[in-house]
Amino acid sequence: MREGEDRIVGMEDIVRAHHVLREVIVRTPLQLDAVLSARYGCSVYLKREDLQIVRSFKIRGAYNMIRSLSAEDRAKGIVCASAGNHAQGVAYSCKALGIKGKIYMPSTTPNQKIKQVRKFGGEFVEVILKGDTFDDAYDEALQACIDHSMTLIHPFDEPRIIAGNGTIAMEVMESLDKPADFVFVTIGGGGLAAGVATYVKTVSPSTKVIGVEPSGAASMSEALQRGEVVTLEEINKFVDGAAVKRVGGLTYDICSRRLDDVVKVPEGKACTTILELYNENAIVVEPAGSLPIAALDLYRDQIRGKTVVCIVSGGNNDIDRMQEIKERSLIYEGLKHYFMVNFPQRAGALREFLAEVLGPGDDITRFEYTKKNDKENGPALVGIELQHKEDYTPLIERMKQKGVDYLEINKDPNLFNMLI
Repeated sequence: MREGEDRIVGMEDIVRAHHVLREVIVRTPLQLDAVLSARYGCSVYLKREDLQIVRSFKIRGAYNMIRSLSAEDRAKGIVCASAGNHAQGVAYSCKALGIKGKIYMPSTTPNQKIKQVRKFGGEFVEVILKGDTFDDAYDEALQACIDHSMTLIHPFDEPRIIAGNGTIAMEVMESLDKPADFVFVTIGGGGLAAGVATYVKTVSPSTKVIGVEPSGAASMSEALQRGEVVTLEEINKFVDGAAVKRVGGLTYDICSRRLDDVVKVPEGKACTTILELYNENAIVVEPAGSLPIAALDLYRDQIRGKTVVCIVSGGNNDIDRMQEIKERSLIYEGLKHYFMVNFPQRAGALREFLAEVLGPGDDITRFEYTKKNDKENGPALVGIELQHKEDYTPLIERMKQKGVDYLEINKDPNLFNMLI
């Protein structure tokens, strides 16, 4: 959209995008989830964008925008910056439309994601690795636009991107016999939430649309609190699909008017939800895709007896992350604790710790001396996994009774991040 044009996204934009996207997307299922419905005493439906053609919703906005470009702009090619799903959506769109694209990705991007982008884009896409962060890659992408007069495909703050994302809500509302009472949607930069809220509030003003952010990157919450878009100094990058330092100006404007609430979910809670969805439903979601389902606990009382929709935004979860996900979940649930322990310098001290301090259900999952060449005089890092979180207090009491010299690492963020 050119400078000076109206930047508001309306129903007609979403309907138009819906017709355009028929060429390329899968109409993903809206599934009633029996496990979640029983747990919360309501009807919980999952909109499965993890089953989309690139395993995330991102193709909707990317294709809609690229498809709308003039012949002249298409000939010049497009540019985007992304470390994940947006890059895959853009790459697929380039190949489908026969348009050349430059995709800038941080040099720290996992090889698996780079391979996926190249697979989807084929000969039409050039992947360029620049810098260590998304911001570094984004700066390079902007410069490429200037140097080569190419069009930037922004990941969220663009009307055509938002309109494409809004088609998810259109499919949801068409699939239900009656309007949903609640719709929960992930917020990263705000493009998905803006599109979904625009459509839902237009056709069903009584439906409550709840945005969900990771606690460590709650840029929309901060913007709403201050009344303006702000840049967070630091963010937790674990929920990579929603870890954004600064939401978009347009997405903020729409979300501030359309959303009924924005809630924050701890990263550890998201990990617990990922594991539950896999174990109970055989659904593989990425951290950002788990946020709406994780947020149901925060609305447990309000949603009882209601019709609830959770938009599962994507399922691009690297299998190599599963051990970290399990670890974060255990720590969040109070089942995993790390200690630095100074064992007495006498024979049998470790054996005594195992026999008299650990409970019958406690298990040591990590043990290593911090001084490799002087083990007897150095502390040991000890990881203990509990069967029940209630076992924590008795464990601490036994350590105190036995006079164990310890430091609890879980309660020291700096030390925890250094050692664990």
